[in-house]
Amino acid sequence: MVAQKHDSLEKIEAEVRGCPLCKLARTRKNAVPGEGQLSAKIMFIGEAPGRSEDEKGRPFVGAAGRILDNLLEKAGIERSQVFITNVVKCRPPDNRVPEEDEAAACRPYLDRQIGLIRPKVICILGRTAYTSLLGGSSITANRGKIVEKAGQKYFLTFHPAAAIYNKSLLSALEADLKELAKEMKNEGKSSMEDYL
Repeated sequence: MVAQKHDSLEKIEAEVRGCPLCKLARTRKNAVPGEGQLSAKIMFIGEAPGRSEDEKGRPFVGAAGRILDNLLEKAGIERSQVFITNVVKCRPPDNRVPEEDEAAACRPYLDRQIGLIRPKVICILGRTAYTSLLGGSSITANRGKIVEKAGQKYFLTFHPAAAIYNKSLLSALEADLKELAKEMKNEGKSSMEDYL
């Protein structure tokens, strides 16, 4: 995933906000490019914006976003230090699962964001993102694991929205994000030792 020459997160954001590439552009209020640090070590990728995100043009600001914020805080991960986005950048009607052509239309934006940020770990939130990014099918069977593909590390967990409907998933999500935070600390230590 290579960023284009003279590319920037701001340029991608402007393109996403005016994007006409799929039918979701006709029903959105606001496209949701994603937000966070260019220097982010962790990138979170979910499924698609929901109603609150569509209203505000920002990712994870509704009920699932409040759950994610709370879990990040418990894990000692600052939201301001990560990058958060979705597989598709516009809300599907009635929050349905994004269709393949919609995900395909958005994929170049996502690839460019990944190429610019070059995160140490991409945290995949939920089955749709898992299927779209890695071709996986069962997030339940693989959650809490790190998968490496083409030199990029991916950490798999549930989508925070799943915990709205199934409260028992909250403790699993919390454990996963704490594991992710631990992994990032270990990552930092091993790279420091390389220079000693």
